[in-house]
Amino acid sequence: MLQFLNTALKAIDDLVWGVPLIVLILATGIYLTVRLKGMQIRKLPAALRYMVQNEEEGSGEVTSFGALCTAMSATIGTGNIVGVATAIVAGGPGALFWMWIAALFGMATKYAEGVLAICYRSVDKETGHVLGGPFYYIENGMGKKWRWLGKIFAFFGAGVGLLGIGTFTQVNGITSAVGDFFDSQKACTVALFGREYTVAVLIAGLILTICVALVVLGGLERIATVSQIIVPFMAVFYVAACITILCVNAQRVPMAFKMILESAFGLRPAAGGALGSILLAMQKGIARGIFSNEAGLGSAPIAAAAARTREPVRQGLVSMTGTFIDTIIICTMTGLSIVITETWNTGLEGVAITTAAFQKGLPFPAQFASFALMLCLVFFAFTTILGWDYYGERCLEYLFNRNMTAVKTYRWLYIICVFFGPYMTVAAVWNIADIFNALMAFPNLIALLALSGVVVKETMDFFKKHKITNKINKERILS
Repeated sequence: MLQFLNTALKAIDDLVWGVPLIVLILATGIYLTVRLKGMQIRKLPAALRYMVQNEEEGSGEVTSFGALCTAMSATIGTGNIVGVATAIVAGGPGALFWMWIAALFGMATKYAEGVLAICYRSVDKETGHVLGGPFYYIENGMGKKWRWLGKIFAFFGAGVGLLGIGTFTQVNGITSAVGDFFDSQKACTVALFGREYTVAVLIAGLILTICVALVVLGGLERIATVSQIIVPFMAVFYVAACITILCVNAQRVPMAFKMILESAFGLRPAAGGALGSILLAMQKGIARGIFSNEAGLGSAPIAAAAARTREPVRQGLVSMTGTFIDTIIICTMTGLSIVITETWNTGLEGVAITTAAFQKGLPFPAQFASFALMLCLVFFAFTTILGWDYYGERCLEYLFNRNMTAVKTYRWLYIICVFFGPYMTVAAVWNIADIFNALMAFPNLIALLALSGVVVKETMDFFKKHKITNKINKERILS
């Protein structure tokens, strides 16, 4: 019976995360890019400036940067380290190029999500919480008759946080990384739940549960505060490590880019011929890009809605920098490190590929390189746990009509799932989490396409107003 269930869930997972959904997400990004006239490229400098310049006025619970860090805490995770490696092994170095393409169009999608999140948010008079995200721009933007679509999104969003992305996958990643580093030979083990676990895994799981509880019980403000500290620090630390690899192996960087482009367009010999290698690189690269930056899935606008701002477009610009940092910068650093050191074709799998790249590329002892990567994995996954708790709480708040008792219950269930995370290896759990993640996207994509006119109008009005303001200020200076 269990085998049948796993097989059925795997089939559903392959179906919902197949070509149709990937094409739909990519097509939505292309459509928005065309309607916005490539705004994600033209206005990227302004977006990066707004990212670090918080508005002094405006309603909201956290700063724009805090909202961005909360959103990035959920996206920057094991996928940036392990997922990129897996994509390159499966699709060749060219997969990295198609990740860039997915991110380019994904920035337009993430921008639209941020704009709509601010346009249609509201404030709960009883709790003071800012309420926003796909469920609110579905209900308030598309109309009350579409509320059922918002409920569907909220149901799957809460499920994703509790059953997979936010808990089991991340916790497993953290405890496995710690266990492999401190006791790779499994010298000190304990029998638990019918299996053997190292003492390092048990201690790591317990410490992680306590840390998660201390943060999530403090609500959004505490999550945002912790994220603002950890996310920028670890992102800079990881990128610095990768840049060190690039500098040490500078003579190989041009070769790496050549290899990536040749692989992306089928110019390198590969099994299945040129067309087959192109399609495989596209599939793995685009899928990994979407998984990594979550553009189109609808998670980021939940955090964006809480930003302290008066301008939807401004927050949209800040939101899209998350995709730029996640994929264009961090995933690229991982990919280049792997291609330069040529660890992608050594027969290794998962995190072992990136670990080997760090050991080979960094001018430090192998043990230090392994420790540095483990540290990045731990903190990236930890912030992902925090971010998805917030997403899940907001989904449940909408699902149960702002019943805070239900939200608090969810919060404690979330902590319990983190506690049991190291010991959850049932395949059905992972497949359910993947399915829920995919099914979040459909209501959100429908809303983005239906409300694309609102995004375009808000964008045009914002830049027109600022153009006039800049002209007046310039005339005042000249006079």
